[in-house]
Amino acid sequence: MNEFNCRSGSSDSSWTELTQDCLINILSRLTLAQRWTGPVHVCKHWLNACKDPSLNTVFDLDIFDSTPESTYWCTPEFERKMDVMLRSVVVWSCGNDVHSPISVIRTRFCSDFSINLVADRCPNLEVLAIKSSQNVTDVSMTNIAYKCPKITELDVSACHKLSNKSLAFIGQNCPNLKVLNVCLQESDAEAATGIWKFMPNLEHLEIRSTGLTAQRLNSICEKCPKLKSVDFPYVQLTTNSYGLICGILTRKINLVKVRLRIDGMPDTCLQRKARSAGGYSSWRHAPI
Repeated sequence: MNEFNCRSGSSDSSWTELTQDCLINILSRLTLAQRWTGPVHVCKHWLNACKDPSLNTVFDLDIFDSTPESTYWCTPEFERKMDVMLRSVVVWSCGNDVHSPISVIRTRFCSDFSINLVADRCPNLEVLAIKSSQNVTDVSMTNIAYKCPKITELDVSACHKLSNKSLAFIGQNCPNLKVLNVCLQESDAEAATGIWKFMPNLEHLEIRSTGLTAQRLNSICEKCPKLKSVDFPYVQLTTNSYGLICGILTRKINLVKVRLRIDGMPDTCLQRKARSAGGYSSWRHAPI
């Protein structure tokens, strides 16, 4: 994309004759990442087109798993770039309004610097996935809880500076939360309590923790009756807990998929399919 040149008299000068609407239409066919790695750097005319609110209604940049260089991106410099990018898109999406129409944000490696602006400008936010954001703290997440009550999906896995305090605020202020992906510290029994106490509408839950006991899992499953799938990839359960877990599975009508780890056994994934006449079939082992 950088091969395009907007200078008058160049072989590509015809690109400058594109109307704003035509250029926006072309740019709309590119992903957010493609626009930021090419068109925004071409010339001022193209940069202004990239700022059009219609191109900035979603911030979806969760491309890191599929990129070989992703292991080198968790640096302060890259975090600053991600913050600048997210803040820019939020501001551009507002147009002449104070608030942004953005409802979906998926990214990584950001910080309070950008998330606080998201909280202030995006009251209609429904999906916030910011895994591996090491400098997102309770300050910005509490701000999100108070100002973005429409959130239905939250992924803050590997955000290690978050505590049970912000999780409790999210649960209390975001009643429509259905999907939660979170890491709990070994001593965060209160966080587990906050989940079952304040998030009764959860349907999909993933907890990464080494300190969560079968009893706490039981409480979560009992108090969140709408759960359809639970994923506990790092929860270390003893073989003595297996009976308790089986009891949970038997009682949970809506639960159809469970992944967990039991000492001395390979990772276990249990799944069941819905019967045509209602209810569910028996549990079976499924590929992980």
